[in-house]
Amino acid sequence: MRQIVLDTETTGLEPSQGHRIIEIGCVEIINRKITENTYHQYIQPDRESDEGAFEVHGISTEFLADKPRFVDVAEDFIKFINGAELVIHNAPFDVGFLDHELAMLDPVWGKVSDHARITDSLVMARKKHPGQKNNLDILCKRYDVNNARRELHGALLDAELLAEVFLRMTGGQEMLALGGGADGATSQANVSPIKRVDSNRPQINVIRANVDELEKHQERLGALGDECVWNKPQS
Repeated sequence: MRQIVLDTETTGLEPSQGHRIIEIGCVEIINRKITENTYHQYIQPDRESDEGAFEVHGISTEFLADKPRFVDVAEDFIKFINGAELVIHNAPFDVGFLDHELAMLDPVWGKVSDHARITDSLVMARKKHPGQKNNLDILCKRYDVNNARRELHGALLDAELLAEVFLRMTGGQEMLALGGGADGATSQANVSPIKRVDSNRPQINVIRANVDELEKHQERLGALGDECVWNKPQS
């Protein structure tokens, strides 16, 4: 099972307003193991970043001046994600930008969903933690993933952090939490470790039905008629 955790950075919030992708970061997971195979690319967007976007990612126009354009990296990017499951936090945002970039090239490229299956980790987190904040910083805290390096957003760094969070979030029950703080963090007072069943416990006493009870059971099944699933022959 090959999964790709993906994140992007952009010049703004809306591709319909001419905003472009400036960074793509991907981390590969195979059989629930993070590999060393990554995809990371800065991209020349041919425009300035909005002030708000720059405050988030800190990637300057000068830094991107000599970077390749999306048309130059599209083939390698599609090859990297092809056939995988893409795990993206708030997938409509990143996929919307990627689809816009592909559409600007040629219809033959299609959409991201033509090349990979898409899973939105934000939707998953909201189902697991309804009514709580579920941004990446909160999830790192909730699942004990060290995000001390995340002073600014970066596509590859965020993909690496999300990969760790995703594996922990989908790895089954690790603790029993009876409550949480407003920021989604779980209080240690409400955490109980999983206890394994004692293999030396006494054997359970099984009481089987007697003849009279079996006869009454059959009478009841007969009253239910032929549509009763217990009356149908086993295939």
